[in-house]
Amino acid sequence: MKVLVVGTGAREHAIADALKDDVELYCYMSKINPGMSKIAEFKQGDEGEVEKVAEYAVENDIDIAFIGPEAPLGKGIVDELQKNGIDCVGPTQSAARIETDKSFMRKLFEDYEIEGSLVYKVFDNSDDVSAFLDEFDRDVVVKPVGLTGGKGVKIVGDHLKDNEEAKEYSCEVIDNAMGGFAQVIIEERLIGEEFTIQAFCDGEHLAPMPAAQDHPHAFEGDVGAITGGMGSYSDVGGLLPFLSQEDYDAAVEIMKATLKAIAEEAEPYKGILYGQFMLTADGPKLIEYNARFGDPEAMNVLPLLKTPLVDICQAVVDGTLDKVEFEDKASVCKYIVPDGYPETEYAGELIEVDEKAIEEMGAKVFYAAVSQEDDGIHLSGSRALGIVASGESIEEAEKVAENACEFVKGNVYHRRDVGTKELVNKRVEHMKEILN
Repeated sequence: MKVLVVGTGAREHAIADALKDDVELYCYMSKINPGMSKIAEFKQGDEGEVEKVAEYAVENDIDIAFIGPEAPLGKGIVDELQKNGIDCVGPTQSAARIETDKSFMRKLFEDYEIEGSLVYKVFDNSDDVSAFLDEFDRDVVVKPVGLTGGKGVKIVGDHLKDNEEAKEYSCEVIDNAMGGFAQVIIEERLIGEEFTIQAFCDGEHLAPMPAAQDHPHAFEGDVGAITGGMGSYSDVGGLLPFLSQEDYDAAVEIMKATLKAIAEEAEPYKGILYGQFMLTADGPKLIEYNARFGDPEAMNVLPLLKTPLVDICQAVVDGTLDKVEFEDKASVCKYIVPDGYPETEYAGELIEVDEKAIEEMGAKVFYAAVSQEDDGIHLSGSRALGIVASGESIEEAEKVAENACEFVKGNVYHRRDVGTKELVNKRVEHMKEILN
């Protein structure tokens, strides 16, 4: 079978790596990913130019295309590929609105009475924002309605001092049509611990994966700017140290109800559904959905797959998805980024990656926003590569991942605290406080 992976980053590298032994692999990428270019036929090009991606797929008799990033999904890449007879793991443009239009997602919860929603309002002018926030006596979260690469969300008490600053930022979002919409969503700030559940979907059935927890803050101790994610971990049993089976199951039920609602309101949803939840004193609440694998969370779960990914892809396309099996292990991913990220002066610089030494330690390298040039691997201004290890415990996996990070040289940085016993225990204690 010929499978095309669309996308450039570490998430796509992890997808390609999980497929490489069972398919004839092709990739369409905006930059030459050093890992993907070694294991696949590839073309360098803009993934957002959906007609060109479809042309490439047709020229190479692709059977299934696996879409990695959200932007091409928002531009209707699946619709274009399907029009050309190419089956896809990824939702159509209308179904992908679950991520690309946050107001659509919240209204879906309202209209279909799906559990796990929260207080929210959508605004398109600053006067209404001010009137609402003057009356609202709790901290809020401000979100652009459209896509901002995981960097548009600002939280009162974290990035914003108070609801007055929330007003200012909301006006900035509306005035600049941030994310492509002159609208903003204001939500109540939830108190708890965030976690992610990703699931394969075939339009009707849903196969959930192990839960993971991302670390979105740039610096150790959970401070600094919200980034695309500085690392993540998963635990044995598919749960997390602060997440019970009951709460995991409740979150999966929310996702199943959402899958049904999307089919009613838009089209059957085929691909990956990523649920970002907050575990609160009242159980799991849905923060937002993504219409694709998370990055870094894809790197936690894909290396643990026991069911061949190609078989899952075929089942997604055919509508015959059943239970998907994973190794019962923990995993830790640490992201290597340019020094100073998300503001960095080192974009374009060379780095050295000793892949052989990393693999000999029992870890894996997944390349992100770097580019393979004739003289080596160059940084961009974004995340460079993920180092991932698995083990019988989070602690064991963390030690391997941390030691493996030493084999990446250059003006780079990573959060050494991701997956450490101290940070995980902090999450557990925080959840205990909330529940008591």
